[in-house]
Amino acid sequence: MTPPGRGPGDAPGHRKWWTPYLFLAPGLVMVTLFSLWPFVNTVILSFTDAQILRGGTFVGFDNYTRAFADPDFWVATGNSVLYLLVVVPCLVLLPLALAVLVRTKIPGIGLFRSAFYTPVIASAVVVGLIWQWVLRSDGLVNTVFQKIGIVSGPIPFLTDSTMLLISAMMVTVWKGLGYYMVFYLAALGNVPASLYEAAALDGAGPVRRFFSITVPQVKPMMLLVGTLSAISALRVFTEIYILGGESGGPGGGARTLPFLIRQVGLGFSGETGYASAISILLFLLTLVFSLLGHRLSKGDES
Repeated sequence: MTPPGRGPGDAPGHRKWWTPYLFLAPGLVMVTLFSLWPFVNTVILSFTDAQILRGGTFVGFDNYTRAFADPDFWVATGNSVLYLLVVVPCLVLLPLALAVLVRTKIPGIGLFRSAFYTPVIASAVVVGLIWQWVLRSDGLVNTVFQKIGIVSGPIPFLTDSTMLLISAMMVTVWKGLGYYMVFYLAALGNVPASLYEAAALDGAGPVRRFFSITVPQVKPMMLLVGTLSAISALRVFTEIYILGGESGGPGGGARTLPFLIRQVGLGFSGETGYASAISILLFLLTLVFSLLGHRLSKGDES
């Protein structure tokens, strides 16, 4: 009698070696077509002088040499790193404080949770357009400030490179607060309530309990949020584009690396090879910060 699930010609315990790959094949094809091959193709193009709709010839490391000698590249790199250094601490600390607040059991707290999460589900373009209306010279903020006499003239939120970069950072933080708040809510749900009860009996106040219990207990999540927000900060594009226009602010002074890649690769010259080289340098920069976050998390575990 043949056991169930086995063919009459199959040896006991024998399975076709290729069966698992049938289940993996659709995912492998998708990853290869839309992730692996574009990355490999970008690496190849970075060593050529390719342009849009025109194949290039091999030029070695000329594109990378050009990038290191290009002032625009260093301005964009500086803006991207500054963006990361300002945005990441905000997105690590503020959502944690927000998560602690919205866990308070008071009537209507669910409404506040939904309100804080609403910017997350809105598209980056919609968010950018809203803030453009709020921050422009005749926008809401400048109109109110001038009406009540705080300023005598409009604040150049969108017409000064430094102010534009700060405004874009503010939009990124505002949009990311609710997203990372959910991460912290999940982590706070795993903190034993007995720790807070014991600390309260010992006379510890809310601030002391926050720094002595909450922060140490959610530290792994803080490192994860820091890594994810760092990667997102290095990839920022939409906020700069919507608030500053196609030039990236006055003289392109607020351009980040993704903005520069788009400008070089899809601009008038359409230098695909040079844009690919900048893309690889951005990838390496992102990899450095990702490995740094991984190293910090490993050190915390030990």
